[in-house]
Amino acid sequence: MILTVTLNAALDVTWHVDRLTPRSSHRVDAAHERAGGKGVNVARVLASLGHTPIATGLTGGPTGRLIREGLHAAGIRDEFTDVAGDSRRTLAVVSRDDGDATVFNGRGPRIAEAEWEAFRRHYATLLPEARVVVLSGSVPPGLPGNAYAQLIHAAAKAGAATVLDTSGPALTAALKAGPDVVKPNADEITAATGRHDLRAAAAALRARGARAVVASAGPEGLYALTPEGGWRAKPPERLSGNPTGAGDACVAALAAGLAAGSSWTRMLREAVALSAAAVPCPAAGDVDAGVYERFRREVPVEALPAISDQQIT
Repeated sequence: MILTVTLNAALDVTWHVDRLTPRSSHRVDAAHERAGGKGVNVARVLASLGHTPIATGLTGGPTGRLIREGLHAAGIRDEFTDVAGDSRRTLAVVSRDDGDATVFNGRGPRIAEAEWEAFRRHYATLLPEARVVVLSGSVPPGLPGNAYAQLIHAAAKAGAATVLDTSGPALTAALKAGPDVVKPNADEITAATGRHDLRAAAAALRARGARAVVASAGPEGLYALTPEGGWRAKPPERLSGNPTGAGDACVAALAAGLAAGSSWTRMLREAVALSAAAVPCPAAGDVDAGVYERFRREVPVEALPAISDQQIT
């Protein structure tokens, strides 16, 4: 079983406009509202692939109830812990003319220490069922800086592999716990390491504790640095649409591959195909089955040369 953790669950709202122009009015052509947060999106993608994920994390208030209703409607097992504050909302405005998305993320409710401890106890009861734990998204106010590190340590103790998809201080603080896979995008890995070369940045994260790093570069594909070697996987063509769910689809593919014991080349091919299949869909958490089946047969994966110590330091 794959367990997804969303500490800062959200009600995701997506608006589609013809063109996003600053300081002007816009008419929304289509709107979508659904349970979200990165881990919830990962669980939704996994369910579409035939897996039976468990979704856990923190939710509260009227928005939290809508999130949990959305999970039930999607047939995803809900193991969220209630908190007093109201869960956040996010807004993604997708421009049809160029496919770019502008995203507004709420900070989330402040979590009390007792609420965090209650969640940790509940999380521990779920770990014996899990082969892989996905830890995704931002950390709400009030949680300790090493919140993800605590959850990674607990998962490792229970024998579960971990996939971490977060950014900023939450990412850097979690590296010492040794997550099995870290999946930043290009901006996130540059911010964490100060390096623009993705291979060098990935090596820097591995040197700080990550066992494997898969860095996403949007339409340029994935760069992976693992104990077995380094690879680059690139989509065979560029698709237009809504890119906001591509990263979560990529994480879903990595988690599924780890659970199945797949090779890295196969995992990366699946990850590129599944993330590309999310782009034509109007809302994060969905994938286009036709694109996925076509791309997974066509994605090239090339081995990368070894990286020198001088490139890391």
